[in-house]
Amino acid sequence: MSAGEPGARQAPGAATGPQQRGGDKESPAAPQSGPEASDAEGTETKEPEQDQPQEAWSARRDLVDHSPKAMGVGSNARFGGSLVAGDQHGVSGGRVAGDVIMGSKTVYHFGVSATSHGSGEVPQPTLDRLAPYFVADETFFDGLLMRLRAERVLVLSGSHFTGRRTAALMLLHRLGVSPIRTLVRDTTPAQLVQQLSDDQHQAKGYVLCDLTTRRDQPLREPHLLAARAQLVEDDAYMVITVGPTAALEDIVAIEWRPPSPDNVLTAHLSVLTDEVTAHQLLALPSVAEFLARDHQLREVAAFAKHIRRYVDGEITEAAVGDFSLLTLESQVQEWFEENEELVPLRDKAFLVALAAFDGGPYALTAELSDLLYAFLQETENSAHRPEVPVFGTHIGKRLQLARARRYPEEENTEWGPVTQSKAAFLDDRVSLVLLREVWTGHPSARPALVSWLQRLAGDGRPLVRTRAASTVAVLAYADLPSTMALIIEPWATSHLFGRRLVAVNSLTLAHLLEAPNIPSILDAWCESDDEGMRWAAIRAYGLIGAERPKQTLAALRGAVRMEYRSAEDDEGDDIDELMVEQLAQSVELLLLSPAGDEVLSELLRTLDDDRPVHDLALGGFLSACARRAEGDRHGRPLVLDWYTASAANGGRAAGQIVCLWRSALDDRHHTRAALEELSTWIRIADQDPTSEWALASLLAALPTTAAERQRLSHLLRTMRGEDGTAPPPVAARLVSAVPGHS
Repeated sequence: MSAGEPGARQAPGAATGPQQRGGDKESPAAPQSGPEASDAEGTETKEPEQDQPQEAWSARRDLVDHSPKAMGVGSNARFGGSLVAGDQHGVSGGRVAGDVIMGSKTVYHFGVSATSHGSGEVPQPTLDRLAPYFVADETFFDGLLMRLRAERVLVLSGSHFTGRRTAALMLLHRLGVSPIRTLVRDTTPAQLVQQLSDDQHQAKGYVLCDLTTRRDQPLREPHLLAARAQLVEDDAYMVITVGPTAALEDIVAIEWRPPSPDNVLTAHLSVLTDEVTAHQLLALPSVAEFLARDHQLREVAAFAKHIRRYVDGEITEAAVGDFSLLTLESQVQEWFEENEELVPLRDKAFLVALAAFDGGPYALTAELSDLLYAFLQETENSAHRPEVPVFGTHIGKRLQLARARRYPEEENTEWGPVTQSKAAFLDDRVSLVLLREVWTGHPSARPALVSWLQRLAGDGRPLVRTRAASTVAVLAYADLPSTMALIIEPWATSHLFGRRLVAVNSLTLAHLLEAPNIPSILDAWCESDDEGMRWAAIRAYGLIGAERPKQTLAALRGAVRMEYRSAEDDEGDDIDELMVEQLAQSVELLLLSPAGDEVLSELLRTLDDDRPVHDLALGGFLSACARRAEGDRHGRPLVLDWYTASAANGGRAAGQIVCLWRSALDDRHHTRAALEELSTWIRIADQDPTSEWALASLLAALPTTAAERQRLSHLLRTMRGEDGTAPPPVAARLVSAVPGHS
């Protein structure tokens, strides 16, 4: 939405600046303000006294632009997209997002974590058992063997779970040395030689996985030279593995080249079965889908054993397909069950924030993850003032832990498209699984999470508010009662329209995920005595009501009658124009949805029921007439394109559009607005021959009486150009299209 579009108005007394947007005029969340700015319920203590509701059309575009790709909002048939596109986007493989959220109901443990290997001798049978499964680029591996034989000590650099430890063991195994001993990772560079000289077992091979280094205690060349001297004296060899961010000085580590998951799985299946069976298994669709995901090598190895169970008839092919999600759930559980030393609280906060902002700008995700970190600290120790380190965060290390990537991509903003550095999980299911795990598996985190979401809902940036809603939608699917009570209902009953809109978007996205009972919640809210709940229901109807247009329009008719009746009961008080406007905007969205033809017929069927319903139909129709293709103010009117397509195909909609135009022009409450919109259409036709042809067809069908013909002829002869300039030339040409003109 551009800054000049409707819905971007400033509330009285609101601060100006680039962060103000879309009617919800609350300040962006700022981590440095800390959680102390919120009360125990998570609501901000300093809020604007009033704000303005964002237009429904603009709010819908924000929802489409900023929702996670995994939800497939823009292409979802339930939200106005095509069903085919909806199957191709979102949680890939066509898997229903709700199935991902609810999970496999199974726990799988992969055994050791990234850093849990202890010290001790590696039994020879273990090495013999590992050898047939090991696979690597032979040329690369042979080069490592040559260097190890010549230099006695190698430093391999690589990420966790890429096969570094197995490679280290196989290097020593291929050299034929025995026994082989592993050293504890807590060994510091300065202790390296001492560990070798103190070895009473006189091992001939040593493996030290994930050597502990710090910036003030790096692994230096003298450490390696001393170790090499000791190894030469003992006729032994050593392989050290380090992470990509290890502190090294005057040392160039060899970057480990992990084998592909396909090669690892092939090697394992060839050992576990025979070559022919392995080839057949690799052709299974469920196996291909597993390999298409970003799975660690330890997960691939476990998958091979799982497939072996399928070969033995213990499990079905469907169970083979479920294994990918099962491993993902185990990874998420591992993140949040690890102690502070392995996965610190700040990293856990980043994982949650990345789940909420998956595919969003990295800097924004990091900023808001620190806000969550402060809330989590307060939950752990309310007497301690939360502290957030300003510097010292390594982006690569964070993303490696999260199994995520960083990439440049264009982002739609109120200032137009801009390229930003974004971060996303390598597996698009992680965010859904992670949010469910935190919400239902770690309820002690709920107070901090609720406070965080409250802050996000009050942020001035549309992306942040939308992601607050998408996060809550996942929580609602996982636990609807708690999410409604703790988050959605407080937002819906807020006096701030911005909070209400986030409740609307939360329910809308929850419905798209197929959370239960959302339509019945909206039906109840629409009849509620609470104004906020009615407002939220009305706006949500416009977004999801196209699924059941007749029931939705009936609910909206009931709501508008309630507003008119309330004004009459209050001894002549004015009608709540704001609420009536929201009702009309919901009708507008329904008209421009895939159910538009059915909505159009229903509006005409009930047009003359009573004044409230009449005003609702015409108000919604004229609002829809104001929408342009691609959001360009000079673009072709969407309703005019609709009319043209229907007329060309002999559809009923063309005649019904004419009837609603005629009713709007004939109604004294709507004549002025209708004439102004028709004038705008004429000015657009002056710049677009296609629109001119379509408008000429519409004008020819529109008048049925002399008064109607006179009104149109007078408009075309007297109208001015934009900003009071000379009449557009097209007006004179269109006069001839009006029947009976003189």
